[in-house]
Amino acid sequence: MNRVETGKPLKIFSNLNAIAVVIGIVVGIGIFRLPQMVAQNSPTELHYIGFWIAGGLISIIGALCYAELASNNPDAGGEYYFLRKAFGSSVGFLFSWARMTVIQTGSIALAAFILGDYASVIYKLGPYSSSIYAGFTVIGLTFLNIWGTRPAKNVQTFVTAIIATFLLLAGITGIWIASDIPRPTVATDQLSQGSAGAAMIFVLLTYGGWNEGVYLSAEIKNVRQNISRILFSGLAIITFLYVLINGAYLHVLGLEVLRNSDTIGVTLSNKIIGSSGSVIMAIVVIISALSTANATIITGARTNYALGRDFSVLKYIGHWNSSYNSPANALLVQGAIALGLVIMGSFTPEAVSTMVDYTAPVFWFFILLTTASLFVFRRKMEIDIQAFRVPFYPITPILFMLVCLYLLYSSIVFTGWGSLVGIGILILGIPIYIITGKNKKA
Repeated sequence: MNRVETGKPLKIFSNLNAIAVVIGIVVGIGIFRLPQMVAQNSPTELHYIGFWIAGGLISIIGALCYAELASNNPDAGGEYYFLRKAFGSSVGFLFSWARMTVIQTGSIALAAFILGDYASVIYKLGPYSSSIYAGFTVIGLTFLNIWGTRPAKNVQTFVTAIIATFLLLAGITGIWIASDIPRPTVATDQLSQGSAGAAMIFVLLTYGGWNEGVYLSAEIKNVRQNISRILFSGLAIITFLYVLINGAYLHVLGLEVLRNSDTIGVTLSNKIIGSSGSVIMAIVVIISALSTANATIITGARTNYALGRDFSVLKYIGHWNSSYNSPANALLVQGAIALGLVIMGSFTPEAVSTMVDYTAPVFWFFILLTTASLFVFRRKMEIDIQAFRVPFYPITPILFMLVCLYLLYSSIVFTGWGSLVGIGILILGIPIYIITGKNKKA
């Protein structure tokens, strides 16, 4: 396939920068909201902690599979590039369509909305305060990334360091310093309740985003050697932080309080440092949402850029601005869609939960398909001898694919009609591909 090059990504991401992006996407708003749902499906405290450890191990297994794919096929298109190369342009296009219209832009809008909710606690801007904050967040971070990848990655490294430090301190404080804080005792009859399947959906949703690291593969120095280190190191740090902070939740609050608290982070802060904890937590969640939104914007625009690079009718978003080293047009399109979701969400009382519902099945379907592409590349012998290879092949990818199948099934069952919306949007991409496929770059 001959491509019209209008600039290309530069290799400016060090291992530390790339790890910061991975941690920034994963360690976001979920850890301050979803533990409640995990607790509601945990029979005992041991089960609760076990689910978080299992989530980290499953994510690391998946990351090892992705590391081989990215090491052999470094490209700014990430999963799009793997799917297109393994299964053809139609599958690659449908993935990019779903990512551009639902998965990535929905994640950006979700983070922006939660930032708006917490910013409104500090200073309210009126009846649409959350939406106003969310809109300015999308616009501001989009133009930060258009200004250049270098300032965007530097900001990402800084805010990720703040969040990781906070979780580390909160976890240590909650477990060791707050040992004398009394907490409620869980009733015996409540310990028999729980669903492992439902718990793991929310756990792995909280771990979600580690796959975004492969979108930086064209910009990582010595990617063939470093991508596995980046993904593994990032997830090892995340797993440690998650187990630590959830241990603090249990130690200070107990399982029963976890099951009934909508703002777990605020409850934890108030228990440890008093009433001022709510303001401190609001600031922390705002920074966390900024981290998640910025990292998602960085990686999301890469897929759009790769899509425009390969299809003439979408060539506008396939332009890479060499002056700023950023996919400027792809960022503008992504920002416009995310801003549109913010505007629509301002009139929808359940916008946050609805976005989670309809993205989950589509997300796990393409994670499953991307992992399957590893077998295609192995069969075609398209393996670089210097590239990373997933250990214990084929057991490792098969195990991860079984997990993906289970989560695909569970996400459809537990989300109900919301999942059908996401699937419908995905199907809508088929006729669009038929039209744009005729204009594919030869």
